[in-house]
Amino acid sequence: MIVSWNWLNEFVPLKATPAELVERLMMAGLNHEGTEQLGSDHAIDLEITSNRPDCLGHIGIAREAAALFGLQLHYSDAELRHKKSEAHDDQTPRIAEDLKVYSSVDVACPELCPRYTARVIRGVKVGSSPSQMAVRLATIGQPVINNIVDITNYVMMECGQPLHAFDFQKLSGRKIIVRRAKAGEPFQAIDHKTYTLDPEMCVIADAERPVALGGVMGGADTEVSPKTTDVLIEAAQFAPMSIRATARKLKLHSTSSYRFERGTDPEMVDWASRRACELILKHAGGELVEGVIDVGPPRSRRQSITLRLAQLKRIIGIDVPPEAVRKILLALGCLEQSVVTTEIITVPPTWRRDLEREIDLVEEVARVHGYDKIPEDASVPMVASHRPDSDRVLAKVRQVLTAAGHDEAMTASVVSEKWSDAFSPWTDSPPLVANTPMLEGADRLRRSLVPSLLDARRINESLSNPTIELFETARIYLSNSSELPREQLTLAAVSGRGFLHLKGIVEALLTALHIEQPLQLADFRHSMLSGDCANEIKLGDEQLGFLGELSAAGLKAFSLRGPASILEINVSALAKRANLIPAYTPRSPYPTITRDLNLIVAESVRWSDLAATVRTAAGPSLERLEYLDIYRDLQKDGPDNKRLHFSFTFRAADRTLTGPDADALRDSIVAACQQQHGAKLLT
Repeated sequence: MIVSWNWLNEFVPLKATPAELVERLMMAGLNHEGTEQLGSDHAIDLEITSNRPDCLGHIGIAREAAALFGLQLHYSDAELRHKKSEAHDDQTPRIAEDLKVYSSVDVACPELCPRYTARVIRGVKVGSSPSQMAVRLATIGQPVINNIVDITNYVMMECGQPLHAFDFQKLSGRKIIVRRAKAGEPFQAIDHKTYTLDPEMCVIADAERPVALGGVMGGADTEVSPKTTDVLIEAAQFAPMSIRATARKLKLHSTSSYRFERGTDPEMVDWASRRACELILKHAGGELVEGVIDVGPPRSRRQSITLRLAQLKRIIGIDVPPEAVRKILLALGCLEQSVVTTEIITVPPTWRRDLEREIDLVEEVARVHGYDKIPEDASVPMVASHRPDSDRVLAKVRQVLTAAGHDEAMTASVVSEKWSDAFSPWTDSPPLVANTPMLEGADRLRRSLVPSLLDARRINESLSNPTIELFETARIYLSNSSELPREQLTLAAVSGRGFLHLKGIVEALLTALHIEQPLQLADFRHSMLSGDCANEIKLGDEQLGFLGELSAAGLKAFSLRGPASILEINVSALAKRANLIPAYTPRSPYPTITRDLNLIVAESVRWSDLAATVRTAAGPSLERLEYLDIYRDLQKDGPDNKRLHFSFTFRAADRTLTGPDADALRDSIVAACQQQHGAKLLT
């Protein structure tokens, strides 16, 4: 935002120098980018943060300066005069007493345009702007076009409310229709480029075609020209998200869209309209058609905020006199409701949407009173922070995954419809659809992290990266027809090391989080996963996640060259079982002893079931059980049998185990496997 020093002094009589003003504004939160002297004026470039759209006009900056220097703010009341005439000329109809009879405004999309006002001036003379206006616009880098257009720009830079002037005679049917654009509808802007619109965009149309892209840019068909005699002045409010999406999609940005994206003051709409008409009547002549068309619901009153004076000392470390606090809040535009010795209740002004809570008022008092008045050794009570359990669990999860050789990825929360449908194991409900795609073709909030990670793997394969082990922790969005969508904190990992590597990661997670409940694997079928290596993971009766190896169809769907396995876990299910209190467990000082077994079992026997039997039979002396291999010999064992090769490690807490002790434990394991699973010992 470039500010003219001379223009600023019209609203507030500054005794300070430009350098002193800049210093105070910087200390109050408006960063200074530079100052350039242009003749007798200074162009001051200020950086305005997105939460302060009220400072995108000279009146807003003047209000800040008045509060900082204890001065009074003055600006025009924008008084209008109406002239009545029987006719404008021989061919012109009589000016209507009521503008609504003379013209009409229909807002068909109030969600995109909550308020629209229109005034009409007849018989203007388009020409050059007054010299002072032209100089001021040039000082702040605004182009000078003609008196009508310059006045709308001048008022915008004065108060921050964008305006637009239409050539009224070129509006078909003398109508304004605010509506959504039609799919594929063409629109030629005043930059004389044609843009293709879609229904998410707001257009200002007449009876036949779009004449402006709402909040972004006017149209070439109705722009003011030297032949213009009648003008319609538009002042409106537009939905910030809609304007931002439109400007970005069309790559069409303007000073108007910049302000509408950040939000404008609803109470400034009519003032800006009246101010523009006042200046047009003064510098371009003409007659104002009596009345104003103002379409929109009544403006609601803002909620009051209570500022407890004791909070100032507690938060900023110094006492600020109550009268000084009142003076600051009143200077900033707050409306006082109640004042007692301990608190002040105020209603924030309409132009300060960022003032919503008590802490916001504390910050306002601190910055206007002066951060430099707070001593470096001011005593501010501090409370030790405590990380929530969810953060501690995530830290453990990241530690385990990085220790296993995985790199953390960060991918977008929206995916294409194809990816969304490719893998959605958590729900069959349709995905949530974003109104505006964040990326081209991506408008579905993802129901799984796996497709995003597989695409990241594909990209790394195309770059010939040798190791592609990735994981991500993020939220997925599971819709529900009767309730609000569920945001599930989820861990996903992709690997080229195979199914067992990812299963080992799950077991390592349970160990790191001290979850003693045994892991259970159940059959899971999905077209993207190989039938032999696809499991649903459970802890007790609760679903924990999914684990599997991509099938040929899955690899093809994501254009992957090499084998890949996937893992997805509900982190919340882990968090509620995690034991995060450190506990010392003494290690046995006695040596271990290891034995191997090779059992012949039926094809239907799962390793997880056999492992549970082994742990029960071995008792507390079993320290480690490790799956080694699986082998099938059709000639010796038959078509429905397989061989499971595994090892186990024993260690006693109170003595050294002998060979006969280990053999006895092994024999009890074999006997239990024979009884429970019909296993045969391969000798």
